[in-house]
Amino acid sequence: MKALKIIIVLMIACFIGFSCETQTYSEISGEVVNPTYTDNVKPIIVNNCLSCHSVAGGELPTMETYAQVRDAAENGNMICRIDDQSCGAVMPQSGRMPQTRINTIKKWAANGFPN
Repeated sequence: MKALKIIIVLMIACFIGFSCETQTYSEISGEVVNPTYTDNVKPIIVNNCLSCHSVAGGELPTMETYAQVRDAAENGNMICRIDDQSCGAVMPQSGRMPQTRINTIKKWAANGFPN
């Protein structure tokens, strides 16, 4: 009986050990090392900004294209609005985005706005 318990425990340990995947901190935390507009920033904009900042939404600045989003980040106050309240109300209006998304946009800008 004792041998059966040991075998069961070993089988469970093997199952757990083989079912786990190795992930880096950046994968677990959601941090993106070298974000690009297409792969990383655009999905954030689509999911958090376009309901208002599109032609249909009617709010300025319009942020439907790479050029428009880059302009809002570079010449407007988009990054300030998503990161703190010193520029006015925090965007999006539904509430502050998770810091990992904000950091992705900030890194994208700091890296020269790669498309």
